[in-house]
Amino acid sequence: MPPRAPFQIAGHSVAPGSSLAVDLPVSILPDHTPVHLSLEIFHGKRPGPTMFVSAAVHGDEVIGVEILRRLLRAPQLSALRGTLIVVPVVNSFGFLNRSRYLPDRRDLNRCFPGSSSGSLGARLAHIFLQEVVLRCDLGVDLHSAAIHRTNLPQVRVSPADKVTQKMALDFGAPVVLTSPLRDGSLRAVAAREGTPILLYEAGEGLRFDEMAVRAGLAGILRVMRGQDMLPAKGIARARSAPYICTASHWLRAPAGGLLRTFRAEGETVAEGDLLAIVSDPFGKEEAELLADAPGILIGRAMLPVVNEGDAVFHLAKLGPRAAEATVDELVSQLEEDPLFDEDEII
Repeated sequence: MPPRAPFQIAGHSVAPGSSLAVDLPVSILPDHTPVHLSLEIFHGKRPGPTMFVSAAVHGDEVIGVEILRRLLRAPQLSALRGTLIVVPVVNSFGFLNRSRYLPDRRDLNRCFPGSSSGSLGARLAHIFLQEVVLRCDLGVDLHSAAIHRTNLPQVRVSPADKVTQKMALDFGAPVVLTSPLRDGSLRAVAAREGTPILLYEAGEGLRFDEMAVRAGLAGILRVMRGQDMLPAKGIARARSAPYICTASHWLRAPAGGLLRTFRAEGETVAEGDLLAIVSDPFGKEEAELLADAPGILIGRAMLPVVNEGDAVFHLAKLGPRAAEATVDELVSQLEEDPLFDEDEII
């Protein structure tokens, strides 16, 4: 077999069996500080798929950055087949400002496919899409809840994409749920171009969560194993199959006041279970928040002060364990009802 060709990107050449850090110029800040899209590329000695993993498309979603920091140190990468592109921080502007958004308040995940002559978000989206995403066979994009909310580790997939269904089952998060493709989102544009992307949601904006970090790292390694990019040795399978959830809704505060919660993300509940109580500051009036259906709590609010109508618990319809379903069955289950996207909570 002839030796594998080097991987070429932005004028750089990555030899087989090596890695290289590459900075793609994005813009220059008003104080003349250059901003780059920084990548780490691992090019295996043996052929295989090309895959990217990315974090901080929303700048306040720091859990993904920590997951990729640990991935870059994973000893399993020494046996890599194919090519891995790691992008720890896509939205450097938001990351530095501890903000979900770009400086002009645009959401980068609504700027795709972008353009080379549009807004700042459009230019960054264009560079990331053309130089990274569309050069890959598949990808994993890491996210968290927004600030003051937290998510149970979960993977979100496109309803009719068998590739992402398999990736979801390989990942091994506690919950698999469908998420519609939004206009301007990375997943929607990549799907149209033939690059399937699995979205991982876990934890809270601007906060670390050790369970969410470990679940994310393990999941990425499992996906790579499932694509024959890594050997099975040293990569443990998930202990239990994920739940397949086909619908969800938010339970909202029945009144304004101080919120006391009695359930946490990941717990299963029955209809009528007491989830929280909202009290006025004098303790004279209390309003109960009850589960209006059976399901699993996949997200919740973190602040103890709420206004009437605030989203408090994200309750998902509890489907079967994935071990009970084939990929074809999984597709049909996930087509039943779309779940809420992170931006639709408020």
